[in-house]
Amino acid sequence: MAQRKALGRGLSALLGTPDLETDQLREIDIERILPNAHQPRRDFDEESLNELANSIRAHGVVQPIVVRPLPDAFFQLIAGERRWRAAQRAGLMRIPAVVRETGEHAALEIALVENLQREDLNPMEEAQAYERLIVQFGLTQEEVARRVGKNRATIANMLRLLKLPPEVQQWLRENRLSTGHAKALLSLSDLSGILDTAKKIIQGNYSVRQAEMLVSRCATKGSDRDGPANGAEVLDPNVKAAIHALEQALGTKVSIQENGGRGKIEIHFYSSEEMNRLYEGFLRAKF
Repeated sequence: MAQRKALGRGLSALLGTPDLETDQLREIDIERILPNAHQPRRDFDEESLNELANSIRAHGVVQPIVVRPLPDAFFQLIAGERRWRAAQRAGLMRIPAVVRETGEHAALEIALVENLQREDLNPMEEAQAYERLIVQFGLTQEEVARRVGKNRATIANMLRLLKLPPEVQQWLRENRLSTGHAKALLSLSDLSGILDTAKKIIQGNYSVRQAEMLVSRCATKGSDRDGPANGAEVLDPNVKAAIHALEQALGTKVSIQENGGRGKIEIHFYSSEEMNRLYEGFLRAKF
């Protein structure tokens, strides 16, 4: 099996400053630059693009984009699509670019890490970018965390957004819901309950704190309804707090059943990779 190519020290190792021996800093005709179909960003805010275009008209393109050469004197964007789009709006015919000789695989790595480190993706774009680094490049959550400068629990919590109903994911893309709202919704196990609660959060323009309180009430009502049938009990506030703390630390769903000082803690996983991550984490932990 071929050894996986490491991503080095993150964006600085992938993109960094131009290597004058291998990279070329030059002016390129904008019409000869093609967008990257694998670029993680899908949504571009019109107002923000117009503001950047105005800045480019006044000051030019301060930071070059990064491209790779294609046949017939064309180029493919690796990093800087927002600057490229804004430069077009500003009426520029040419744009400064670092030309990097690299393959499609490496170009995708750079595009993903560059966007993630800039922290300007919407929550679903961010979650999908993490997933691609894990699935396409075989990285663990801890390796991804190191590349983008975040802790592993953040990566795990963002990946959980991919389990939300499609409608809720779309509301996250449209910024009608925030990442904080989504994390609160993930405390609910029923998909229809998640969808209904998300609608209430949007309609009521709830803050994250208000959403957490709404989710807590919904979870309690669900426990009350199920109680006579399966013996479920309303959780003690301290137990709820413990569940929340564990879920934030482990990045996955946790259940606690406690009765008179005895009980059990259940830690859920949704893939073999996630199971291995939890297993290795527990082995390293000191109890």
